[in-house]
Amino acid sequence: MPAQQWLLESVGIEPAAEGEPVAGAPRSQDARWAANLTAARQFHTREGHLQVPRQHNEITGDGDGDSGQAAVKLGAWLDNTRRRAGKLSPQRRTPLDALGMRW
Repeated sequence: MPAQQWLLESVGIEPAAEGEPVAGAPRSQDARWAANLTAARQFHTREGHLQVPRQHNEITGDGDGDSGQAAVKLGAWLDNTRRRAGKLSPQRRTPLDALGMRW
């Protein structure tokens, strides 16, 4: 809205230039969970187990440049998930059980 634009510009915030990338909204918890679970499945498919070192980062995505590749801190996520196992819903626990998660 014009009034909002004027207010933002009055405090020094300029609109993005034409063609400049705009930061997206932060991902929801469900989206982050899905991304981590995808990384866990990828690791399990490749390695045949889910015994991931805490420092391991899993690269996920389609592999063609910038389009969707991301590094997931899989080892830390699995370690934290194990520590919170009692608070996990069955919907979140079941896919990890199917991968042979060591609780």
